[in-house]
Amino acid sequence: MQRRQFISLAPKLAVAAAVPSLSFNTFAQDGLSAKAITIGSTGALTGPLGGFGVALQHGVQAAMTQINAKGGINGRQLQFQMVDDAYAPERSAENVKKMVADSSVFALLSCIGTPNNTAILSMVEEAGLPYVAPLTGASSLRKASSRNVFHVRASYTDETQRLVGKLVSMNIKELAIVYLDNGFGKEVLADAQKALTANNVKSLASVALATDGKNLADVVNQVMAAKPAAVLLGTAGAASASLIAALKTASPLIPIAGLSVALNADGVKQLGAAAQGVAMTMVFPNPTSTKLAVARNYQAAMLAINQPGFSQGAFEGYINTLVLAEGIERAGRDITRAKLRTALAGITNLDLGGLPLGFTGSPYVASKFVDLGVLGQGGRLIG
Repeated sequence: MQRRQFISLAPKLAVAAAVPSLSFNTFAQDGLSAKAITIGSTGALTGPLGGFGVALQHGVQAAMTQINAKGGINGRQLQFQMVDDAYAPERSAENVKKMVADSSVFALLSCIGTPNNTAILSMVEEAGLPYVAPLTGASSLRKASSRNVFHVRASYTDETQRLVGKLVSMNIKELAIVYLDNGFGKEVLADAQKALTANNVKSLASVALATDGKNLADVVNQVMAAKPAAVLLGTAGAASASLIAALKTASPLIPIAGLSVALNADGVKQLGAAAQGVAMTMVFPNPTSTKLAVARNYQAAMLAINQPGFSQGAFEGYINTLVLAEGIERAGRDITRAKLRTALAGITNLDLGGLPLGFTGSPYVASKFVDLGVLGQGGRLIG
């Protein structure tokens, strides 16, 4: 990301469709049968982060379809059971509790949201349920005591440090921070304040946005009153799109930067031309590029399930599924949850086609990759 892209694109201002969740694998004990392995997830398919859940589901479906077309893994087909929680933590907990009680899933994959993962991780540990790639970068959830949780993406701390460092290096130092008024937003705020302090910079304002956006007008007024040179977002989903639109209405030229979860494909589409110039971190390579084999494989897999829209969210679901699949393959035909945990922990040098990943001990984190980009014309991310 260059300063000229971030600044110059801003003045030019003037969906993924839902896929039904696969059915419960009712014949399997603990999600495992002679012919199939059922993987579970709880995530927002509706509500403020619904776009993230739909994109993730498409990416997982693309990967599993690709794997199953080649015979599956050790003679078993992969199945995916994703249950909607509308980004409500209590519903996330209910969904996982039911999966554990019903013995309907063998492992978990990419449950969405910081407060949601906070609500389920104790159950995951108690049940001994292998869990790959929570869709959260919260450092508070990356605990050395976790035996069953295998994070794939870089942390929000990594993203925030990189983003703040880049802004400061471009001499953009007068920042206002808008953060979502929940566990996710508050953790990003703390990370941002630490990163600013490390760069001898203080924020001009730190403003909390309600998760339902009900105080949006007041938030925009507070940001504008601070007269920042740029706005740093600690927001995600529908709240981000509404906030960006309102900020651009109040000040069309104001630069805005956010983390990888700030906007999904639906949000970019909703914003239209107003999305141009918004800077975002990326925790995986550009999914629209053809430079890396992993991106080309992802694109082919998406086209095979009639999903031509390539997005960071779907790409993350695809990559996360490949990591889980590698663990399942290494665990062997006589797989157990314990063997899967051991196999996942043993993934120290995995190359998915230009994207190196590896776990190096608890807390298990496979990647610290963070890149920066700016949304250009048509919502395409320019690296």
